[in-house]
Amino acid sequence: MPLHGMTKIKQFIRRHRIRIIVYLLLASILLAVLLLGGFYMISMPGRSHVGPLPELTVEEIEIRHRLQTHIEMLAGTIGERNVFASQYPQLRKAEAYIRKQFDLTGYKVEEQVFKVFNRDVCNIEATLTGVSEKDEILIVGAHYDAVVNSPAANDNASGVAGILEIARLLYDRKPARTVRFVAFVNEEPPFFQTKDMGSLVYAKNTRQQKDNIIGMISLETIGYYSDTEGGQKYPFPFSLFYPSVGNFIGLVGNLGSRSLVRNSIGLFRKHTAFPSEGVAAPGFIPGIDWSDHWSFWQQGYKALMVTDTAPYRYPYYHTQQDTPDKIDYDRTARVVAGLAHMVFGLASTDEPD
Repeated sequence: MPLHGMTKIKQFIRRHRIRIIVYLLLASILLAVLLLGGFYMISMPGRSHVGPLPELTVEEIEIRHRLQTHIEMLAGTIGERNVFASQYPQLRKAEAYIRKQFDLTGYKVEEQVFKVFNRDVCNIEATLTGVSEKDEILIVGAHYDAVVNSPAANDNASGVAGILEIARLLYDRKPARTVRFVAFVNEEPPFFQTKDMGSLVYAKNTRQQKDNIIGMISLETIGYYSDTEGGQKYPFPFSLFYPSVGNFIGLVGNLGSRSLVRNSIGLFRKHTAFPSEGVAAPGFIPGIDWSDHWSFWQQGYKALMVTDTAPYRYPYYHTQQDTPDKIDYDRTARVVAGLAHMVFGLASTDEPD
């Protein structure tokens, strides 16, 4: 740089040094706030599993088989299922299948019926009553309807299969708190985040009844995993903090549900050798509120979503190619086994609140 150019720069700095110092100070404060905020959102207890996965246990092999049976029934035999005219009979078949599976396990099944388009639709509930703190209730839910023109194997037959299996695995256990397993209707558009969304109807009812809901876990699209570098995407700025390989399960909540997210992922990591990531972030960030947990936030409850990150990883999201053959049943079985431990831990008073 010419000498006269350097001189001009020095003169500018001398004349404006106070302003420059203020700007640098403000920039430093902003950077510190962003870093602290990011740490607050992503800081989670325990460590995500790294390295090869252990062989499936005998229990996990059974879970794998049963998950595949559920998903092939819901997304293969039954297929597209929603309240619209041509798919309404399939919606009722899915409802009947879920009810039967809960019944076969031994649960008493309750239904919350309401009308949409002058057709009966329902949320399906099975309850594992707590022993010592039965008035404290943990909800584990997943939606069983399908988006139009998709058989919806991963979104969300995988989540429904997950709650059916967790309910079966915990049936003979005796948690301190009550656990409700709920299959929700009408999560997909055009009902998403409207008054006719099944989980919102349910959550409003729990609030009206003054149920003591300590937390809600939504299983949403949990069946797809990949070891391809760069296959995992995120909304900004999470790509700065999280893996670019989509081989993990994610636990996602809003800032008000941070304690639930942290307790949940801590329990999952304690019991499960499987990669896991957690975040508690503002609900307006794309993807953070994309499931039935949103409905419980609206009623003031803590809630989180368990997800493989759906469209940020899954190339067949909301398409006709979302079929049972796309599911990674081995890894989904590991996840569901881990979630069963997690749910039992959250329902136990000797685990962290």
